[in-house]
Order: sequence, then structure tokens, then C-alpha cells
Amino acid sequence: MGMLSEFKTFAMRGNVIDLAVGVVIGTAFGKIVTSLVNDLIMPPIGMLVGNVDFSRLAITLKEASVDAAGKEVPAVVVAYGSFINTVIQFIIVAFAIFMVVRTLNRFKKTQEAKPAATPEDVLLLREIRDSLKKQA
Repeated sequence: MGMLSEFKTFAMRGNVIDLAVGVVIGTAFGKIVTSLVNDLIMPPIGMLVGNVDFSRLAITLKEASVDAAGKEVPAVVVAYGSFINTVIQFIIVAFAIFMVVRTLNRFKKTQEAKPAATPEDVLLLREIRDSLKKQA
């Protein structure tokens, strides 16, 4: 089997396609969560704590300057406000994943609790066995 054939077999396997779909959906979900945090959650929280925009919170370690060649040197900044936003985004994503896994586990338990239907051939064999017991 050639390498191209092996790759085609690998790429068309169900798990790889499921993974690709998961990555695409996860990327879109990440954008939604980012917008949720930055545009809906953080503005009211910032307003409650005194009109603070968390994304702009930072500690400047060194101011921006111009070097001897006239080239601008950017400031050295610790952007802890962006870190706060990222932590909140992580908590929201983790909670959403927890809820999905929790729902799937409940659904799985419900499926396991239902007794599986007895196959027809087993039922027929039971009838034959019971009939033979009656005749004996």
C-alpha cells in the first residue's frame, strides 16, 4: 500500500473527521466566549468597580522611548487586565464543557438503565425450551 493510499485511509477515518469538526466548532465557540466576556460580562463588572476597563489594566515597567537612531522603542507592560479576561473566558469554557459532559453522562446512564430488547431468536429458543418442558 502506497503512502498516498495510507494517508487517504487515515484522513477518511471517522475519528479524524470528528476531530476536525470538533476543532472547527471549538474555534467558533472560543470566539463566542471571547465576545461574551469582553462585550457582555466585563463592561458591567467594570462599571460596578468604578468604570474600569479590565482589558486596559496594566503595569508599565518601562515607558516607551526613542533610541539613538530615532526608532521608537515600545513600552514594557504587564497586561494583567487581559489576563483577568482570559481567566474568566477559561472559567466559562470549562463550565460549558462540564455541562455538556454532565448531560452526556446522564444520557448514557439513562441508556444503560433501559434493558436491551431480547433478540427474537432468543425468545423463540425460550418458547421451544418451555414447550419441551411441558411435554416432558
